[in-house]
Amino acid sequence: MQKVWNYLVYGLWNVWFYFLSIVGILFLFPFLLLFSAHEKWYPQFFWLAHTFWAPFVMFGMGFFPSVRLSQPFEKGKSYVLVANHTSMIDIMLMFWVSKNPGVFVGKKELVKLPIFGYFYKRVCIMVDRQNMKSRKAVYERAKKRLSQGLGICIFPEGLVPDPSEELAPFKDGAFRMAIDFQIPIVPISFVDCKRRFPFQFSANYFKGNPGRLRAHVHPHISTQGMTLADKEALKNKTFAVILNELKKEGA
Repeated sequence: MQKVWNYLVYGLWNVWFYFLSIVGILFLFPFLLLFSAHEKWYPQFFWLAHTFWAPFVMFGMGFFPSVRLSQPFEKGKSYVLVANHTSMIDIMLMFWVSKNPGVFVGKKELVKLPIFGYFYKRVCIMVDRQNMKSRKAVYERAKKRLSQGLGICIFPEGLVPDPSEELAPFKDGAFRMAIDFQIPIVPISFVDCKRRFPFQFSANYFKGNPGRLRAHVHPHISTQGMTLADKEALKNKTFAVILNELKKEGA
């Protein structure tokens, strides 16, 4: 009986999350449609998501974002933002963290989501991680957006890891881009997303509750003077920074 109750409660909570996400998009629909029509208008699209859509969903779910900045973002500067990925709410929290527009790199499967998928396809860089050509195309599209003065928001694990795994190994793409364009990597630890709204709702993983969502934005890692020979060291350093914070907070 307890298992049935858990399925019901967490099932309804998931439905409520998608309901809020869609309602927020519908409310902003004319503006999102306009600002997604051309790449040069993406900063306005990002501002709408940062200012209205992301907080609407988070507060509607009973989540209260709390961002600790170890170093402020410079207005007009491009960054590669990288964070651990454990929840659908990570997307909203990433929007909330930075006012500097960043284009998301994410899996193509999200295109299938109603309404959200329509805009996701128009403004994000989609990747089929099983297809080598797709991964190469992602890199070229990301370089184009960086050359336009935008940043990149990416979850470098490339997947949502099993709940028992604190942090999955990072893929190379984010670090290669940061070095190629000599722009800083910004490591971010999402401390509470897994315990508040975990991605997996398997039979033995019924968890979650409203509360604070902490995002610890660590000191930016400069890539000035780095070459691709430094990519592995940069990736390992970023991984260690995020993982150490998760361990410290018991995430």
